[in-house]
Order: sequence, then structure tokens, then C-alpha cells
Amino acid sequence: MHSFFSSTPQTGWKRSRKVGLRANSSQFTLEREPFRILGGSVHYFRVPRAYWRDRLMKMKACGINTLTTYVPWSLHQPEKGVFNFHTQLDLESYLSLAAELGLWVILRPGPYISADMDLGGLPSWLLRDDSMRLRTTHPGFTQAVNTFFDKLIPKMVPLQFKKGGPIIAVQVENEYGSFAKDQGYLLFIKEALQSRGISELLLTSDNINTLKSGGVDGVIRSVKLQKLTQRNIQELHGIQPRGPSIVMEYWTGWYDTWGGLHHVLPPEDMVSNVREILRRGMSVNLYMFHGGSSFGFMNGAVSNPSYRALVPSYARGDSLPDMPTLRYREAYEPAIMYQHLSLWDALSFAEGPFKSTKPINMENLPANNGNGQSYGYTLYVTTITSGGSLHSGDNVRDRALVFVDRRYIGVFNHQNLELAVPDAKEKRTLSFLVENCGRVHSGRDLDKQHKGLVGEILFNHIPLRDFTIYSLDMKPSFIDSLYQAPWKNLPENPSFPGFFMGRLFAYGYPSDTFVKLPGWEKGVVFINGLNLGRYWSIGPQQALYLPGPFLNSGINQVIVFEEQEGDYKVHFEDSPDLGMAAEIQ
Repeated sequence: MHSFFSSTPQTGWKRSRKVGLRANSSQFTLEREPFRILGGSVHYFRVPRAYWRDRLMKMKACGINTLTTYVPWSLHQPEKGVFNFHTQLDLESYLSLAAELGLWVILRPGPYISADMDLGGLPSWLLRDDSMRLRTTHPGFTQAVNTFFDKLIPKMVPLQFKKGGPIIAVQVENEYGSFAKDQGYLLFIKEALQSRGISELLLTSDNINTLKSGGVDGVIRSVKLQKLTQRNIQELHGIQPRGPSIVMEYWTGWYDTWGGLHHVLPPEDMVSNVREILRRGMSVNLYMFHGGSSFGFMNGAVSNPSYRALVPSYARGDSLPDMPTLRYREAYEPAIMYQHLSLWDALSFAEGPFKSTKPINMENLPANNGNGQSYGYTLYVTTITSGGSLHSGDNVRDRALVFVDRRYIGVFNHQNLELAVPDAKEKRTLSFLVENCGRVHSGRDLDKQHKGLVGEILFNHIPLRDFTIYSLDMKPSFIDSLYQAPWKNLPENPSFPGFFMGRLFAYGYPSDTFVKLPGWEKGVVFINGLNLGRYWSIGPQQALYLPGPFLNSGINQVIVFEEQEGDYKVHFEDSPDLGMAAEIQ
């Protein structure tokens, strides 16, 4: 294999760029020369921008010639009228960097990407339309896609191969074969890309068992799998007899869910599978080459057989051998929490209060400039005049701490649907602190992913009424506003839920570290106002990755929102802890 097998966007590409990547025979050709895609997925939105170059250089050093990345619509358009393509989300800079380092690019702009993200990367404001049918030609959906693509695609057009850029192929949607609710939909996406100037090779990508229902005319098909079997190869060949075979996602790992084990793929299994793929002359993309972290609240969830939310680490079996680290990892002195702010004292800084006779789900709240609440917690407050029994009817999505007169009485979740309220004659407040633990990222129920209170809560068989609602999405602007709040020196017995503040001192050039919270139960960690993600003592993940670039030299503010109990010390250690491991079978 000579020529373009090793050719990169740098070397030898002053020549003509007329034809691009073609799939007319059993092998890909790039500008009419044989070409094999050796791909790796690294998501710019899961890797601190300061580390993009390091991660891509490591990939290049491993012999990878093509970067693949998804584009998360939900992050790029957090509100209907707000677009974000800067700093951590500067996709143009990311792809230009790939080109500079000699990597080709396969772009996967969705609009639905799955990527194990909340709602598969679709913005939650789409769910404000009660008749919404996501991933179909429903007018509300296609109009939103058109608006997003009008902003995104013109940025990508000049980065295409034939225009001198690194993009050699673009994926049409993602895994539509497993959804397949609308025959015209993939054609709509294909045309949405081409009419805006995408002229490189198009491909679709599906799991092997839904490959048949996932394609669209004039677009080559690719497959996703963990194990290569003779049957897999025959199926792909049967559907695409004259085209090249590409494993668009060879899964190097699997996601972890709270309360489960940490999944690992034995390296020797991965090596033998990849070797077999290459021996057969197929192209391949490692998903993931380097997983990174789902910072903040971007994680997805699974609903089958029951609801389980994903953990923040996205170490889907990093395919990196032990290469020199960019920076040392460092253990810092623990941050001692010295100030406390009760949740109730923070409400005046939340969005709201909104008044409503009936419960309103998160997405339909008038918060976030009329775009509804996407992530975090929502507090629903009402009054009762007796004791009795509460029934959630599974209308709590996904988890609610329940309080009477601000005293905790129990939890509602997908399993626990009933609670007893102690007797009393006088009027008392009844509060539900409801958390969106993550919308499912795939499956056929995407339209039903509303969060918060999504229906009636019964008290002694009568629906509760007259709610005061506060939106606590924990955005940086909210965390920053808390500096004006009435923080108190940490009392002997602080109330929960509450915010705890401490300081981390880093000297010189800060190193990567891992936040560990032994003795804390469940909550969220913020460093200098940035949401690192959730922690939960049930595991498996017991440490949050804190990249050095998120730290200042000197003093760093550490805020922990804890739901139930805390140790008042936050530890910073030099190694991750993804929990007890189980091999992927």
C-alpha cells in the first residue's frame, strides 16, 4: 500500500483535488488511488480545547489517518436563537487542526448523533412542541434542522477535500435503521446536506442487525460492531456487493451506568478483532480512540429494560497505548469546605418562581428565554393540610427528593412510586426537588423524554395543585451569581440539600487531577463555576476528571452541591477511579 495510504492533507496534496473519496469498487479510492480509512473518534466537546492537539497527535502517532467526530446540536444551539461555535465548541478550529496534523476527517453532523448524550444530542427545546416527532419529516423538526444546518453547514463547506480541506466524507444522520419511522427522512437529511454545498462522499451507519432498514439511495452503508463474524461480513456484502466494506464504529469499550460495573474490553480482544478487519482489506474507525469526559450534564441514559443514567466518564476503552503523558497528574491538598449555603437560601438566584395550577415539565417552563429548562434540577413547591400517602404514578423524571417543611421525607424514582407523609393538622409546604438524570440517547421513545414532573402527583388519591416552581439548571451564570448569596461559615450540622464552598490551591502550571468525594452521597461538582459533572456514591465511577487547563495558578473556587450528606472535604488525587471492572462479553 503506497501513495494515499500514507498521504496526508499535508504531504503531496498540492496536487489536484477533483474526485475525492470514491466507493465504486471493493476498495475506497482517494483521487483515484487506493485508500484505506484507518479512523479514530475523538469528540472535541469531550476533550478540553487545550488538549486537542495532544490527543490528535497521539492518534496520528498510532498510524491513524482519519479523525471522525460527531457534531452535538444541543451544545451548538442551546436556545432557539442562540448559536455557539466558539472556544470549546469551535469546530472549524478543531478540523483545521486535524488538517494541520495530517489527518483526514469524516464528519458526522447528525442532526441526531446518539453519542451516548442526553436526547442523542438533540436540543431539549424541540420537546416544547407537543406534537413533535423527532427524527422524522414532521414540519417542526425539519424547520429546526434547516435552521441549524443553515448555520453549521456553510462553516463546513470550505473544509471539504475538493476545496482543499480535510473532510473526505460526511455521515447522513446516525443509526436510522434502528428507528426507521419515516421513509422520507434520510432523503431529507441527504438533500439538506447537498443543497447547502456538501459535495464529498456520503455514508450512513447502522448496527449490523438493523443495517437493512437504514440506508438511502446513492449513499454507501457502513456498519457498527464489537465482534467481526463471518455472518456480519456476509450481511454487509449482501447489501452492498460492489462497494467497499467499512466498520464505521468498532467499539473499543462500552458506556457505564450508575449502580453498575465499569466495562472494559480486554486489549487482546480488540487487537485480534482489528487485525481481522484489516486482514480482510476493510476500512475501520475506532470508537472511541480517546473517549474523554461528558462534562456537566451532557450524559445520556438507557431505558431498556429499565431506566439507567450514564456516568460522566466516557472512557469507552481508550485505544491509547502507554504514551508519554502531556503533563503530570498531580494530587493536591484537599479543599476544606468552609462555607455553606442552603438550597432554600439559593432559590432567589434561581429562575422563577413560576406559578402553575398543575405541574409543568422542565421543557415547558418559561425559563431560559422561553426555551424551557434543559438540564439540572427543578423544585416544585405546594401546600398540604394533613398527612397521608403520595403516589408519583411514575410521573417523576427521573428522581425527586421530597420535603415537608424543608425536612427530607424520602425519594421518588423509577422504582419507588409511593411515600408516606407524617400526620399533622396545620398547613405545611410540600416540595419536590426533581433531577433530570439524563434523557435516553437512543431507542424509539425519544419524543417522550420530558423531565421534571410530567404528570399528576396524587396525595390521598387527589392530584396536587397550585405549584410554585424554580428552575435550577446549575448553569455557570447561576453558580457565578451565588457569590452574592448569604453564605454562612460551615455550621456544625449544615442543612441538606446545600452548596458547600472551598478552595483548591495550585501553584505554577496546574496539572490534571481527579476529584474524589469519599463520605459524600450524591451531587454535582463545580470548579471556578464550571460544571465538572455528577458524582454518586453508588458508583461505579468514584472520581471526576479535572483537567489542568480548567484550573488557575493560585486560588480555585470549589463548589459542591450535595443532596443528602457530606464529608466537608474534597480530595484531589493523581489517578482516576472508574470503579469495579467487568469484561465486555
